[in-house]
Amino acid sequence: MKKLLILLTLAVSLIAEGITLSGTVISDNKKMITSRFMGFVTDVKVSEGDEVKKGDLLYTIDSKEIDSALIQVELGISQAQLSLQMYQNQYTNVKLNLERHKRLLEKDMVSKFEVENLALAENNLANMITIAKKQVAQAQAQLEEVKNQYRYLNITAPNDGVIVSKNIEVGEMAMPGMPALELSDLTNLKISAEISEGNLELIKEGKKVVVNIPSRGIQAIGTISAIIPNSNPMTHSFKIKISFKNIYKSIYPGMYATVVIE
Repeated sequence: MKKLLILLTLAVSLIAEGITLSGTVISDNKKMITSRFMGFVTDVKVSEGDEVKKGDLLYTIDSKEIDSALIQVELGISQAQLSLQMYQNQYTNVKLNLERHKRLLEKDMVSKFEVENLALAENNLANMITIAKKQVAQAQAQLEEVKNQYRYLNITAPNDGVIVSKNIEVGEMAMPGMPALELSDLTNLKISAEISEGNLELIKEGKKVVVNIPSRGIQAIGTISAIIPNSNPMTHSFKIKISFKNIYKSIYPGMYATVVIE
């Protein structure tokens, strides 16, 4: 009750002595949703105005691009494994031949030069086996990376919010970097309003003001969180943003609001 009386007292005081500005509810956390990969849209789960929760599926795209990458990686693994097997077979043969030549060298049946060449070949092949094993491991790691990319075919909501714009339909091509949906966070709402240069002396960041959402009959205390110069200096006005604790589930971006400043 005491808190309500303070709120009403402040509201009455501000209305009696201050100025009233018209404003609009905005979201300070808008996200343009896009895909990481190119592909045809196979399903769209949302429409404009839909509320979504973090992690909700928004739309899906086909996997042709990743399928192609997967085939290339699997081919690379096969080639790397084949090379490894070839070097291992050659190493086994050279090692056996080297051991045989060492025994023949003791009987002066082969030259020392032949034994040294076989020892050098054995060492080179051992090094090639090491390299081939690393190539196999690298190709297998690439395979895991490609497989992980399949999860990016399902585009999900990064946070709670409402879909305020939809620019994609089933059958269309999704392009990386091209906005498909716009998601507005309803938990981080503010009031945007303009104030004339002559009234700047009435405001400062951190100042308490009264905000009203007439269509919902809501009144709350807000705080001036930003004072922004207008991009057109000829207007001699400034944009201000007012943050307020949004405990209401009925306030949406785009709603008309008023701001009372003492």
